[in-house]
Amino acid sequence: MRISKRVLDLVLVAVLSMILVVPFSILLGVMLIREGRPLFYVAERMRAPGRPFWLWKLRTMTVAPGDSGVSGGDKDGRITPLGAFIRRARMDEVPQLWNVLKGEMSLVGPRPPLREYVERFPDLYAEVLKSPTGITGLASLRYHDREEALLAACRDATDTDRVYATRCVPQKARLDLIYQRNWSLCFDLALIWETGTGILIRRFFKGGRD
Repeated sequence: MRISKRVLDLVLVAVLSMILVVPFSILLGVMLIREGRPLFYVAERMRAPGRPFWLWKLRTMTVAPGDSGVSGGDKDGRITPLGAFIRRARMDEVPQLWNVLKGEMSLVGPRPPLREYVERFPDLYAEVLKSPTGITGLASLRYHDREEALLAACRDATDTDRVYATRCVPQKARLDLIYQRNWSLCFDLALIWETGTGILIRRFFKGGRD
């Protein structure tokens, strides 16, 4: 990771942590009272081929033993009412600031993929994951709504995997590689700004898909 990118990450993580510490603590308290433990969802993701790490998120679904794979319409029934709100507000991603602090992710970059897709598409991800993975990024911003719509129509795990592998993976990789070729600190800041304003618009004006 470039030193300038790492410094930007650390500065912004410090600022965001100070801003979010009170509302996030309140949210954890509400989750504990309403839904109990576990509060967090921790799952393996890949930061590069052969380099797994544990990604942290707030839990937004009921717990299902052995759950794995991409979330499609087949899992919508497991999203809790509070989890739906957390997803709209994108608060489920806040724990990943810990991953950024540890140097496992950046604020901006391709979303960290599941091991199975890295192993299924090794040449593609060998290129995509030359960039540090991120909480937000060009593909997340440009393809998120389309991906949600495609996956929402899937009614079982097999269909979800097929749609994600054949339609989502190549489109997101194309955008991730555009980001990689045009990277700059200004580009990162622009994407962070777009993410923040997009969350506000989605939360308060559009509602978004739960």
